[in-house]
Amino acid sequence: MLGLTTPVDSRLLAAILVVVACLLHPAAAPAQDLLPEEPPGRRIVISLSERRLYLMQDGAPTRSFPVAIGRPGVTIPLGDSTVMRKRRNPTWHPTASQRRAKPSLPLSVPPGPGNPLGKFALDLGWTAIAIHGTNEPGSVGRRVSSGCFRMLPADIETLFGTVEVGTPVRVVREAVGTEPPPPLPAAAKAAPKPAVPAVAPAAAPAAAAAPPPPRPVKAGAPPAGPPPAVSPAAAPAPAVLAPVVPDPRCAGAQAPLRRLICDTPDLAELDGRARGLQDRFLAGLPDGATAAYALAQEDRRFDERTAALCWVRKGTEGDPAVAAAARACLSNALRGRLQDVAQRIAELRAEAQSDARGAARVVSR
Repeated sequence: MLGLTTPVDSRLLAAILVVVACLLHPAAAPAQDLLPEEPPGRRIVISLSERRLYLMQDGAPTRSFPVAIGRPGVTIPLGDSTVMRKRRNPTWHPTASQRRAKPSLPLSVPPGPGNPLGKFALDLGWTAIAIHGTNEPGSVGRRVSSGCFRMLPADIETLFGTVEVGTPVRVVREAVGTEPPPPLPAAAKAAPKPAVPAVAPAAAPAAAAAPPPPRPVKAGAPPAGPPPAVSPAAAPAPAVLAPVVPDPRCAGAQAPLRRLICDTPDLAELDGRARGLQDRFLAGLPDGATAAYALAQEDRRFDERTAALCWVRKGTEGDPAVAAAARACLSNALRGRLQDVAQRIAELRAEAQSDARGAARVVSR
């Protein structure tokens, strides 16, 4: 055969054939060249560690949204799936396990404000798992669901109109790559504040006002005396603002959002006033341990929601557009928190008064 009769010649021929095969067939390429690439096109990636949903295009994130994920103890699906169905104004059918845990649940909940799926739902390939809206926006960004992924109403509407049936979905534990900074929102652009006069203009003197016409005097009646002077209404007392209590965490804060709050005077003031409201309320209670715990829980939930809604990836807070968008988001969140704290304090005060009345009735008996 080919004039090669010795074992050495046969081994030489085999070696030559192996080299030629390596050159001609890409399957023999080094292993690092065979790593699977991100498939082109649009896909959804959900990061459990970040509690965010990323909309990817050709392997790069284009947008991201906060999501609520399964509560502790609930199995959260991992891996790859697909958008199997899109439902507008969905009907919610509680699963058998949900109805066992809460027997009062109905067999189904029609569309409407009481539907926990919101107005839009994307059913995935996993059983009873969907990406959907919610009628509890405050739950987004937390671990509270039964395994589904909740989104804010405006965010799920955007996602619903963007993806199609068949869009790949991947759920991962780790963080996802950095997304491009969002555009500077209009709320973050500096707007000139209207000038406020230092001193209000003085009111016109009473003598300058036109006198009322004289009243007709009846015959035989004594002339009427001058009308009694009426004192002007007292101006309402200005509301007493809560003191600004600095956040003790600012000294060593490393998280981007907390650092932004601490370093931005307007945000630090809003944050400090909420803390001042709490401290002033607790100082007036004989035993504020229960109320202090309730307020601490509210603070923790606020931090979780804000971390999801105003998310900033560490290392990008120096970008002016990212920082401006985060400050605008934090400003809205902190203003809302100030109102929430005032409302929660009113509820706790009413509870304390009710408890005191109940105790007084018991003593009187």
